[in-house]
Formats: sequence, structure tokens, C-alpha cells
Amino acid sequence: MTSTETLSTARPAVADRRRWFALAIVMTAAFMDLVDVTIVNIAIPSIQRDAGASFSQIQWITAGYALAFAAGLITGGRLGDIHGRKRLFLVGIGGFTLASALCGFAANPEMLVASRILQGAMAAMMVPQVLSIVHATFPAHERGKVFGLFGAIVGLGAVSGPLLGALLTEWNLFGLEWRPIFLINLPVGVVAFLLGRRFITESKAPRALKLDLVGVALVTLGLLMLLYPLTRGRELGWPLWGYVSMAGAVVVFAALVAYERRKSARDGSPLVELSLFKVKSFAAGIAVQTVFGVGLGVFFLVWTLYMQVGLGWSPLRAGLTGVPFSIAVSVAAGMSVQKLVPRFGRKVLQAGPLLMGLGVLIYIGEAHRYGQGIASWQMALPLVVMGVGMGLIVAPLTDAVLSEVPREHAGSASGLINTVQQMGNALGLGLVSVVFFGSIGDDLTPPRVGPAFVDAFQHALGWVAAVMGVIFLLMFALPERPAQHVEGGESPLPVEEKERELVS
Repeated sequence: MTSTETLSTARPAVADRRRWFALAIVMTAAFMDLVDVTIVNIAIPSIQRDAGASFSQIQWITAGYALAFAAGLITGGRLGDIHGRKRLFLVGIGGFTLASALCGFAANPEMLVASRILQGAMAAMMVPQVLSIVHATFPAHERGKVFGLFGAIVGLGAVSGPLLGALLTEWNLFGLEWRPIFLINLPVGVVAFLLGRRFITESKAPRALKLDLVGVALVTLGLLMLLYPLTRGRELGWPLWGYVSMAGAVVVFAALVAYERRKSARDGSPLVELSLFKVKSFAAGIAVQTVFGVGLGVFFLVWTLYMQVGLGWSPLRAGLTGVPFSIAVSVAAGMSVQKLVPRFGRKVLQAGPLLMGLGVLIYIGEAHRYGQGIASWQMALPLVVMGVGMGLIVAPLTDAVLSEVPREHAGSASGLINTVQQMGNALGLGLVSVVFFGSIGDDLTPPRVGPAFVDAFQHALGWVAAVMGVIFLLMFALPERPAQHVEGGESPLPVEEKERELVS
């Protein structure tokens, strides 16, 4: 073998290792975000007691992150297309790590709220780049395997957050109370930043784009007008201005669509690429993502309230109870994309909501049968069935939504996927006040709190089952088989970009 031949065989091996290292780095960042969304809820009593935070400030510690995150996702995705996904990922993870340090060392509740808002804004820069980097780095025939891994990470993050939060809070490391739930991000973030600089290959839209500042203003305003009343509505007693704000958000989004259409025709650099919605798989997938987010928003909050308030369980016991669910999601997500979808196509996705719905119905039966005397092991069967169903949805759905998206719009599409899921979650959280708290009633005596929460949990799960039925029907609009699974799928990277990756 000549030296030239040796070099040509060595370069692809090096490039292959580089992209798998890059995948591990961006998946770690995605996991950090997923955990950080849920880890705070478990520690709220400790934060309230140690920091002296008011109820309103506690609301903002969770809501501030969610609002900043949702409002910035589309902009973050488009900035990655324009300035480079690697660059925006590094800005995002660096800022997220800094904000985590500010949260951990917050001197008062006001500083903690401000730091959480900054943390959400930095997550909005970081998270859209995860799917964009995958979409731009891996060839089409390999993306299914990668999204399977992504689904497994989602499953782990869903339950690891509460469990990790419970452990860190109960251990009270170095007498720091709740602060380690934020400080744990520091070593992870620093390592991910340093390795990301080395191993992630830069990619951006192939033609020059400009940031659409009017679009940024309209999308941010519309999302805040919709999500702020939903996030604070129950606490404030659902005031009239909240309904006016949500109705006004529809007007703002209509103005955004009209403006983006003109912007696209004028210079081809809109913030939201409306042509994406002409791709049937993308439009249908966005609808499914939104409704799925509603179901998850309802379930995870009422589930936590049911175990910790209705049953009186400790945060640690509640976190451990969810482990079978997490394992089931991770295993099913990996199998669905690598083994099942290539063989059965869309039927796998449709089996997901049916299984989740079945698991929810089993859970309702178990909760009704055992009441407040239910044990963790008696929840295992419905949680495993639900977890398998969720695993069959999360990984293949991302695959299906992005399968036919042009590479130059990967960032915009990724930002939209994350944004509609956050919107769905916020809508679900808003519905909790209706489907859960609405059935509890006011002025409960202490002996009635537990039974009332158990009954309300069953009532809310009935709504979750109905949402799963809607998702099943929406999935008929998805393609029979995602484009990634067509034989000989073409790599999203042009030849010159592949050569640049090999050389680097």
C-alpha cells in the first residue's frame, strides 16, 4: 500500500471519530438542559426555606427559565444557520455554564431569578444547534441511529432531573442546601466547551443569510404574550388581561406570517422559513410535537403533585418510582429507530400513542383500586407501558420531522421543533389548572387533601389519554417511511465541506 493510500484510509477514520466525539458532546449539552428543566422543581421547598424566596419569586425561578428558553429558540436556531452552529453552540454552552454558576452562588432570590432567565436564554442558543449539528454532520442513512440515541437521552433526562435533584438536596453537600443542583453543571459545561472547540466541525447555511430583527421582535412578543399568561395564570386567578394577551398573540403570529412571507420574497432571509411548512412531513410533525408537548406538560406536573402531595411521598421516593419509566423510554427509543422504523415505518410511531394511552388507562385503574395505599411497585407496569410508548414516539418523530428539511434550514427547523414543544408544554401546564386543580375545589381540610389529589390525578389522566388519541390520528399525515430510511440516502454535506472536515 502506498503512502497516499494509507493517508486516504486514515483520514475517513479520523473524521469518523471526530463526528462521534462531536455527537457525544452535543448530546451531553442536551442532557444538561433536559435535567435543568426538571431538577429545580424538586428543590423548590429547600430554596424557599433557605433563600427566603416568596411564592411569586419561586414561580419566576421556574417560569423565567421556560419563558426565556421558548422565546429564544427560533432566533437561536437561525443565528446558528447564519454565524455557524459550532460557534453558537459554544456561546450557548459557555453562557449556560456561567449562568449556572450565578444561580449556584446567588446572594438573594432576585439574583437567582435573573440568573435563571439568563440560563434559559443561553439554553435557547445552545439547544437548537444540537439537532442542527447532527443534521449537518451525519449522512442520511446514519441519522436514524443518531436520533435513536437522542431519544434515549430524552428518556434519561425526563426522570434523571427529579432523581438527581432529590439526591443533591437531601445530601446537602458541604452545607450548600439546594445550590449543588446548579453547580453540578460547571464541570460538565467546562469539559463540553473545551472538547466542543476541538471536535465539532463548523457548519452554516451555504448562502449568506441576514438576521431578521423584525421577525425576532414579532416571534418573541407573540410567544411571551401566549406563554406568560399560561405560566402565571393560575397563580394570579386567571385575570382578564391574560385572556386578552393570549388572543393578541394570535394577531401577532398572523402579522409574523405576513411579514415573513414578504421578507422571503424580498431577500430570502426570513427568521421563520415558511417554505418548511410545504414539506408535509415537517408540517405534520410540528403539529404532533405541539400536541405531544401538551400531553407531557399535563402528565409530568400532575404526576409529581400526586406522589408528593396526594400520597405524601418524599422527593427521593418519587424520583426512584420513575426509574422504570426512564429505562423503558431509553430502551424503546433506541430500538424504535434502529430496528423497528426501518421495517414497519409509520406504524411504529402510531403504536407509541396507543401504548401511552393504554399505560395511562392502566394507571387510572391502579390509582382507583389502591387509593392512597398504592406502592411504587404497583405503578411499575403502567409506567413501563407508558415509557415504551413514549420511546416509540420521541426518537422516530424527530427523525421524521427533519427527514426532508433542506440542510441550509436545519437551524431554523430545529428551533421551530423545540419551540412548538415548549409551547405545547406551556399549554399543558395551563390546562393543569383546569383538568387537575379545577376538580379539587377550594378550602380543603388537611385530611381531604390526599384523597382529593388522588381523584384529581385520575381525572387529569383521562385528559392525557384523550390527547394520545389525537396524536394517533395526526400521525396519519406523516410519511409512511422517513427519508432517512431510503436506501442509499445522500449525505447532507457537500463534497467540499466533507473534504474540509477530513483535513481538519
